[in-house]
Amino acid sequence: MTFARKIWKLLVGVKDALALIFLLLFFALLYAALSSRPGPGKIVDGALLLDLNGSIVEEKSRIDPLSLLMSAEGSAGEFQARDVERALRLAATDSRIKVVVLDMSRFLGAGMVHIEEIGRALDAVRKAGKPVLTFANAYADDGVQLSAHASEVWVDPMGGAFVAGPGGNQVYFKGLLDRFKVNAHVYRAGTYKSFVEPYLRNDMSPAAREAYEDIYGALWSGYKADIARARPKARLDQMTGDPMAWAKTSGGDFAEGAKAAGLVDRIGDRTEFQNRVAEIAGKDENGDLPFKANGLAAWLAANPVKGEGAKIGVVTVAGEIVDGDAGPGQAGGDRIADLLDENIDEGFKALVVRVDSPGGSAMAAERIRRAIERYRARKIPIVVSMGNMAASGGYWVSTPAQQVFAQPETITGSIGVFAVIPSFEKTLADYGVTSDGVKTTALSGQPDILGGFTPEVEGMLQASIENTYRKFVGLSAAARKMTPEKLDSIAQGRVWPGQEAQRIGLVDRIGNLDAALAEAARLGGVGNGKWQAVYLKDDEDSLSMFLGGLTSDSSRQSAATLDFASYVALRRQQQFARVADQLGAMFATRGAQAYCLECPVVPGHPKAPDARELSMLETLARFFGKM
Repeated sequence: MTFARKIWKLLVGVKDALALIFLLLFFALLYAALSSRPGPGKIVDGALLLDLNGSIVEEKSRIDPLSLLMSAEGSAGEFQARDVERALRLAATDSRIKVVVLDMSRFLGAGMVHIEEIGRALDAVRKAGKPVLTFANAYADDGVQLSAHASEVWVDPMGGAFVAGPGGNQVYFKGLLDRFKVNAHVYRAGTYKSFVEPYLRNDMSPAAREAYEDIYGALWSGYKADIARARPKARLDQMTGDPMAWAKTSGGDFAEGAKAAGLVDRIGDRTEFQNRVAEIAGKDENGDLPFKANGLAAWLAANPVKGEGAKIGVVTVAGEIVDGDAGPGQAGGDRIADLLDENIDEGFKALVVRVDSPGGSAMAAERIRRAIERYRARKIPIVVSMGNMAASGGYWVSTPAQQVFAQPETITGSIGVFAVIPSFEKTLADYGVTSDGVKTTALSGQPDILGGFTPEVEGMLQASIENTYRKFVGLSAAARKMTPEKLDSIAQGRVWPGQEAQRIGLVDRIGNLDAALAEAARLGGVGNGKWQAVYLKDDEDSLSMFLGGLTSDSSRQSAATLDFASYVALRRQQQFARVADQLGAMFATRGAQAYCLECPVVPGHPKAPDARELSMLETLARFFGKM
């Protein structure tokens, strides 16, 4: 038997060695394929095809090569908003592009600020005399808004267009926690800091309801106004005012109903749509598509950014702000601070901080803020450009700016701080588990999530949160040239739409990223000279770039086309995912949080645990370390 065991171990070792060799060989071949891939292909006279299989985001997430290779399904893509907008504006002035085509069959959405910017770029294409055609099996809210800027909106006969509007129900966990006798220790500063309410209440507080009504009302007004500008004859109220009557009037044929409401122009399947595009772009007898087309990646590669003149640095703070090196796609405090420090000697005339974040870790936000302050200490002007949201920690990192730009639909403010820590002494007592021991001080053995917190620990945690809030208010007051008392009166964790935020003094001007860049050039003393925007970014390894290319334009066959039922299923999945994230946040090992619950979920920004996993004791040590 001993001899047999040795032979078996030898065979297992040989098997493992061969597996490793084949794995290394695979990656070597993959790298060789990457290194030898040809340059951008030739641009043909025809269509610019934007196959929007996924989400439009401020900053694309980093691809994890191993996860992607191990995944059984192709992942949904991400499209950087400024890339899409630039591609469209180039198409408007390039004679080789006859028509712009948006395939939105698998479009998962975008923030309203991004949709409006891209919508204006589509308007520029049409103003240049070029048609814009879109196709989808079903258009949901974001898809309806974006396609409204097209000259021809096509929908499959089995599909339709559906607008639900912003808002919906929140899930509250107090009854569940009470049932299992979990003690949710909540520490907060800010009347409107509603993130913690699901652990304390069974319903929405009047203060939170007031904030939600203000924000969602502004978003809904902006949404309707954008569609009215793009499609004056559209009758959105037919669908949203009385959905049941609209469904009955159309006989349950949502495609015909959407056409009657002016949200859709043509009803036809994909083949009919492609034949229509071929009439404009020209037929392609040998390609995968029946019409001549240029994909987004090839089009951008053939039109690289050629910057010249003075350099304006742009750093992006997108996604949840977390501790560590997370991102892109998440705003890792260490990663962004290091990125700023590594580029501080690049000779930037000014720095633009592009923020599209609901906040997160107060410590990570402070890490980023201090790195931005180091630029200001060198007399480099700082301008903040707020995207879809710059709330809580997103506002924290904006405080060093000399000028703050927001857009009307930007969600900002939410100047408040909270922390949630559960303990289980009552749960365990139900099963006969108790605790006892000898303590030398009131803090001995604390924090004790099994035996319960002492009053001293409770007081220290609340004092720590209040101290962080005072710092937040102090930074914001100094930045906005207000007294702390006045700033506190408009803070309290409340969120504000961009136009209202300007009125109360939380932002300076209403304008997009281009306006912020122009102001930064002015503050940097460029005058009438040329300038260029230089985006600070991490070096991406070749393998990730290669795999990203595989999933961007070539995922047509791997992703399922979405019809109305699919959208409902996707919505259900997103709702369950958010509930799981919210419940998990109570048990996550996190410190003080400046996070905005009211902010809508931005597609493509994953909500994940902190980059560094900390024990409960380490987390609480971080609280006490700030005192």
